Amino acid sequence: MRIRFMSWLAVGTAAAFLVVASTTLTRPDITALALGISIATLVVSLGIAYRYRDHVPTLVLGLLSAAVSAWSIVASQVFSQATVQTLTLASALAIGALAILGLGAHELSTERVVHSLEVGAGHRESELAAA
Repeated sequence: MRIRFMSWLAVGTAAAFLVVASTTLTRPDITALALGISIATLVVSLGIAYRYRDHVPTLVLGLLSAAVSAWSIVASQVFSQATVQTLTLASALAIGALAILGLGAHELSTERVVHSLEVGAGHRESELAAA
């Protein structure tokens, strides 16, 4: 479970860095960073989607993040640098939002497991006390 958490955290951190970079750096630097960071987020997102393909919310969020990352890769190579700056900001915000949702899905699934273990342990203790 820690792998999923750390993966979403890395994707979110990369997206946050790209948001800051797209508003402060020069256009050629933004284009290069958009390409590199988008490739990294694409790989990590596909890894998350593949590893947790049985958990539907994580699968959907991973595939959506991968789609936005793939779009960023294409956009950074096709459009002019002025347009890439705007598209990079939008894509980074979208990937960041998906990463936050991924972290939330991870925490909810972890909390559900802990709650079921606590409820199951309490039920067993009451059965042992009755016996």
